[in-house]
Amino acid sequence: MTTGPNPAEPTPTPDGGSAPKVVAEGVPSSVRPDLHADDGRRPVAWLHIGAPGRGITPSARSWCQCGRDLFAAGQARALALIDDHKQHRDVCPHITPAQEGKAA
Repeated sequence: MTTGPNPAEPTPTPDGGSAPKVVAEGVPSSVRPDLHADDGRRPVAWLHIGAPGRGITPSARSWCQCGRDLFAAGQARALALIDDHKQHRDVCPHITPAQEGKAA
């Protein structure tokens, strides 16, 4: 026989009453982030990779607010564009703002 409160019953409070129920059973009680809150971040560059399966040519497209809009079809060219997109993220002024004293 176990002692203590039954897990299905509210835990008693110091004054002898039971703790108030905050939410209905099965409803998460944690505070969730507001999906519509604006934290100031904006998408600047996009990479879309299409690799649909066997017998279909893979493709990649790289966009950026700086005006970059490149497309590649075929496995070797798509992989090269993916690597180029990674390098572009390090040098694009829209993504990496210039710092004072840093050589351009």
